[in-house]
Amino acid sequence: MKTFYASALILISMISHAQTKPADTVIIKVGERSKIIVAIQDKKDLETMKQYDFQKLMNDLIAKLEEKDTTNQHKPAGEYLKEEPVEKEVPLLEENNEEDFEEENWTSHKKENRHRRRTYHSINFDLGTNNYLSDGTFPDQDNSLYTVKPWGSWYVGINSTQRTRVSNNFFLEWALGVSWYNFKFQNEQTLITKDDNSVLFTLDQREADFKKSKLTATYLNASLVPMIDFGGNRRKPSFFDGDNADSFRIGAGPYVGYRIDSYSKQKFEVNGDEQKPRDHDNFYLNNLRYGIRMQMGFDDVDFFFNYDLNELFIENKGPKLNAFSFGITF
Repeated sequence: MKTFYASALILISMISHAQTKPADTVIIKVGERSKIIVAIQDKKDLETMKQYDFQKLMNDLIAKLEEKDTTNQHKPAGEYLKEEPVEKEVPLLEENNEEDFEEENWTSHKKENRHRRRTYHSINFDLGTNNYLSDGTFPDQDNSLYTVKPWGSWYVGINSTQRTRVSNNFFLEWALGVSWYNFKFQNEQTLITKDDNSVLFTLDQREADFKKSKLTATYLNASLVPMIDFGGNRRKPSFFDGDNADSFRIGAGPYVGYRIDSYSKQKFEVNGDEQKPRDHDNFYLNNLRYGIRMQMGFDDVDFFFNYDLNELFIENKGPKLNAFSFGITF
């Protein structure tokens, strides 16, 4: 009976109309007493059979047999057809659109970083001249041996400067750097020495043709200068990076320095033999210097003026001198 039911259900699902032509038959044994019979009336139906989901068909058949359902139900021809996978069409980005998208994102990222960035770094150089005052007057009025030549007494500084925007036109310029005082004495025969009590400025009594005499002091410095920039430029202008800033700016603030070296140097000739002796010593120079720095600039050049509030030499160890320097920053 089971063989009959299985054969009948498969034949009903495969053949919609009775045919007079003899059918090709395939008999499949199932266990000891059951069979599955497949009859093909038209060989063209073989192509259709390839599209059938026989696993689903057999599942339905077994379910009917287990329920002892012998009703003869015709199911639509497409009931057991395999489902074809549907490929979703993914639109491809055109190459130009992809490049434009990346460029737009990069530009947006740069603008966002630039908007959030408040501090810019630059390397700047101070170049000018230096001198000192004694009780508010220049020492040359007394014809002192430590009187310096304005031309040749160079002040040189190298600074790593950070410029931070506080508000639209208000900035803080804070810097670390190194600077050199070069005090070139007016009298080339000046000899600087020291004893246990003080620094001494005397005339060198050697028989020689004196060319130059100077005192050099090197300092590590830190400064903080509030600036008003009427153009609101984010970066500190620099001659070397070509970042011209067509606006006026002005500011003033404190600085402090620590002496890391000092020496005296002479240049003279003895019997045509040129000599350049150096004497590295502290010469009772103050280890610290502190004062006020003023800056004023336009375009990519600033003018600076530094004034030391403390004296150059330790109190009661040398003349009372307050050093200053001025020049350009680029």
